[in-house]
Amino acid sequence: MATKGFVALTAIGLALGAAVWAAKPPRTSGKVDETAIGDRTPTFYKDVLPIVQQHCQTCHRPGQIGPFSLLDYQSARPWAKAIKSAVAARKMPPWLANPEYGHFNNDRSLNQTEIDTIVAWANNGAPAGDPTDAPPAVQWPEGGWTIKPDVTVDLPPYSVPATGVMEWERLAIPSPFKEDTWVTSVQILPGAPSVVHHLCFDFHNHKPATPYNVYEWVEVPRDDAGVSKIHDGSAQAIEGTVHTRAVGSTEETRRQGRPDIDGGIEYCYLPGLTFEDYRPVHAGIFVPAGSDMLLNIHYTTNGAAVMDRSRIGFTVAKVPPAKKFVHQTNGGEGDESPESPVGGQQQANEKLAIPPNDGNYLGPPTDITFKKDTELVSLRPHAHVRGKSVRYTLIYPDGREEIVLDVPHYDFNWQLTYRTSLKIPKGSRMHVQFTYDNSRSNKYNPDQSKWVYYGGQSWEEMGSPFLGFLMDRNAKEEDVMEER
Repeated sequence: MATKGFVALTAIGLALGAAVWAAKPPRTSGKVDETAIGDRTPTFYKDVLPIVQQHCQTCHRPGQIGPFSLLDYQSARPWAKAIKSAVAARKMPPWLANPEYGHFNNDRSLNQTEIDTIVAWANNGAPAGDPTDAPPAVQWPEGGWTIKPDVTVDLPPYSVPATGVMEWERLAIPSPFKEDTWVTSVQILPGAPSVVHHLCFDFHNHKPATPYNVYEWVEVPRDDAGVSKIHDGSAQAIEGTVHTRAVGSTEETRRQGRPDIDGGIEYCYLPGLTFEDYRPVHAGIFVPAGSDMLLNIHYTTNGAAVMDRSRIGFTVAKVPPAKKFVHQTNGGEGDESPESPVGGQQQANEKLAIPPNDGNYLGPPTDITFKKDTELVSLRPHAHVRGKSVRYTLIYPDGREEIVLDVPHYDFNWQLTYRTSLKIPKGSRMHVQFTYDNSRSNKYNPDQSKWVYYGGQSWEEMGSPFLGFLMDRNAKEEDVMEER
């Protein structure tokens, strides 16, 4: 498995994946009049534009990941056949959940009438129609934001080299909030999406010993193909040779021990995911005054040296919201939050060992037991390029089982959040099962002849369920659930 193969794979995957998961534009008065279409030829302004405003313009507008704009007829018309093919095959908009299970309020998939409308429009010459039939234009925020932020943070510019294996790096910066604040949405804008494998952070209370504006990472012993030689189920080493480099410097220092900075993973940019919005469920996250933002940053080289200038935007509440949003975190090393709802690993990661040429490997499952009644509002499965499928099964106290999410064709390029509202009674258990494809039939597989173990690089593997819950604003999160 040559490094060159990694580079090509990652460039393709991340270029596709930088689009947001399910943004809903501001409401307009335009919608498809299904009863009025009948046998007439649909037109862009009257029939197609309302559909693409609601489902497509998040990605298909200038400055976003879509390869062409769908803001106006002149931009859309040359792509009519490609649009038809993508929507007819249900490849676009990306939505991977099996419709037989669960209900998701951010489902961005097109219904059959919408698909038929677009297909008929393309088949009949993609006519423009009367511009006066067009709904009002969506007022998208400037600067590439999907949600107009109240507060922004510019991360330090980062020079990503053309080649080499880069480990997960940690960085601490002061949060922008000098007073106790309720954050109601978080959006991460990667400056160079083709090389940002992930960019995550947590809010933590400041510690005097935490150094600001210093990158830290732990050296991982790797073979010539870039694969970790340690198969203990860890995504990143927590102890060993610690490398440090000040922001803006090229000089590195080394020491033995543990990093001084904890790397957060609660709020993330991932391929296909750039924001979390808690406003629709009247919730937020509480950030104490003077907190630090502890970042966990992972770049993947793609053959060209680039400069990344990523940004983070927040909306904030004027008054405390009724509910608070709670992440199910890994609960592993460095998770010091006394309110963390889950402790321990996501799964028995040390047992993940995918044999060569195995196209249907069953990974070690995760079981999460709930210690009191709670409301599940989001599910975000995460695996790497050999991820094949994932299923979440809720087992109630009386033994009844319910599949709450089934993703039969997981796609690393579209790591979507599935938003729901499911009341979970005390004593229930969530069983999460990933499968993996290490065969030649997996077009993203860099090398089917290798054993694959748990690790933090795209050519290694993992499988994390990442659940999100709503709680009363003053509830104690550690009483909600336990992981085993």
